[in-house]
Amino acid sequence: MKLIWRYVRPYGKFVLLVMLIKLMGTGTELLIPYALEHLLDHVIPAAGNAWPVAAWGGIMLGLTLITRVLNVTANRMSVRVARDAAFAVRRDLFHTALNLSGRQMDRVGLPSLISRMTSDTYNVQSFVRMIQTMGIRAPIMLVGGIAITLTMDTGLAAILCVMAPVMTALVVFVSWKGIPLFNEVQRRMDTLVRLMRESITGIRVVKALSKEDYEERRYGEANGRMARQEIKANVVMSLPGPIVTLFLNVGLTLVVLVGARRVNDGFTAPGVILAFLTYFNMILMGVMGLNRIFMMMSKANASANRIAEAVDMPEELTPLPEDRLAPAPGDGALIFDHVTFNYDADSPQEARGQFLGEQRQQCLKDISFRVPRGGSLGIIGATGSGKTSIVNLLMRFYDPQEGHVFVDGRDVRAYHRDELHRKFGVVFQNDVIFADTIRENVSFGREIGDGMLERAAQDAMARDFIEEYEDAYDHRAAIRGANFSGGQKQRLLIARALAAKPEILILDDASSALDYRTDAALRRAIREHHADATTVVIAQRVSSILAMDEILVLHEGAMIGRGTHEALLASCPEYREIYRTQMSEEVE
Repeated sequence: MKLIWRYVRPYGKFVLLVMLIKLMGTGTELLIPYALEHLLDHVIPAAGNAWPVAAWGGIMLGLTLITRVLNVTANRMSVRVARDAAFAVRRDLFHTALNLSGRQMDRVGLPSLISRMTSDTYNVQSFVRMIQTMGIRAPIMLVGGIAITLTMDTGLAAILCVMAPVMTALVVFVSWKGIPLFNEVQRRMDTLVRLMRESITGIRVVKALSKEDYEERRYGEANGRMARQEIKANVVMSLPGPIVTLFLNVGLTLVVLVGARRVNDGFTAPGVILAFLTYFNMILMGVMGLNRIFMMMSKANASANRIAEAVDMPEELTPLPEDRLAPAPGDGALIFDHVTFNYDADSPQEARGQFLGEQRQQCLKDISFRVPRGGSLGIIGATGSGKTSIVNLLMRFYDPQEGHVFVDGRDVRAYHRDELHRKFGVVFQNDVIFADTIRENVSFGREIGDGMLERAAQDAMARDFIEEYEDAYDHRAAIRGANFSGGQKQRLLIARALAAKPEILILDDASSALDYRTDAALRRAIREHHADATTVVIAQRVSSILAMDEILVLHEGAMIGRGTHEALLASCPEYREIYRTQMSEEVE
């Protein structure tokens, strides 16, 4: 609940105004049965004509209109507060998602972040809206109804005084039991979102392999588990409803029986009985309102805890003072100095234990290399050999467990995140085209003029197909670039990386969908027009890295070869086998 208060606090005065208006609206609503009792027991018997009756009828009508105006005004204002608070929550969650380290993202998981931004935030928004209105109306109905009935007939009101605390305690107890159940509901929602996202993202694979029925069963099973858990939680939280209704109906019966006897004995007026029945219904509404509040509070509390877990995550990869870091061992734009890394290890001790005892789990093992400014490095190896892990460490998405990574003579841990990332132009292995124009996909919010945009498209071999469209750079891409071929998407992504004239260019398997001629033209354009950039090319094809100044050959996280193309052909059997296989296929 601390998180909810944190986001509602900026609107504190507005919330107090909403509650005050709701309090006045509930107060006028409570006066209506009292006015009815006065009309029946005092005005009508003493009236000599219809004018006093009409006047009190007008008072009751006026109270009804005032109640409606006040309640509608309060409800509208509460919706506004809830909307603005939910906006702030989603904004901070989105900011958190953008700034999570790789390890934090691995721990939280993308499906969980999605459900926290959607269903969890909706639960918080609904509670913020309800607590401003129902949170005032329900207890005032309960307490106010009992207080007014005490002034009217103490004997009949004693029935309410006995029942109300029991019913309230029941609601509070059941709500306390329901909170853990809703926590489990939200965890199951994470699983459901993950399965749905996987199926939608891989819909072509699902259709190609005729696995629609299989995916429907997986989704149905997960949906069923979540539905059963939510039904269980809602059943528990709904238990007070029928029990409270039973109590109040028993109370109504007692009021009628006792009230009839008291009217017959002359102790109570008939209008009091009618007013009591109305107040009983109001009290019933108050107790049921409290039940709804506690049910929503249980959901909101579970959701708020999950949101706080993400929003309050400390920034792991903060810059460190340079005087606490080792100096670079020599000159070079990029330096790896005996780097050991594992995605699953959070400490050097844990990583060292895995390195000694379970080497197969290690992603990178004692990697060292140096790339001079303006130089080029090619990295090749089998799938899972650790090629992309090198990029993740260079851009400090993760920190290594052992060793150091240097960019332009500084340890990457000394850089502020944005300062470091601005040096890079990167095409990742599974990069994304956004549902926007080609211009926005290439410029990506950076200050890039049309000349630089066209130059980048030309160097990426993308200008020809872009300008074939009537609207050229204003042509809109579909979600994930579904209206482009694989080669066209890769060329747009390369244009994005080249557009801002990066100091360091990294292409992670960025030309796998290009034909050999286009790939060769792309490499030639990069050498001619981006010669000042330090270039790292990760590739499956030997032809993509032949001209690199130096080539690394990785196998299961270890560096098994390093040197020029000619040197590796002579000294590295694995590289020689890759070259022989691929070049013979190319000739064929």
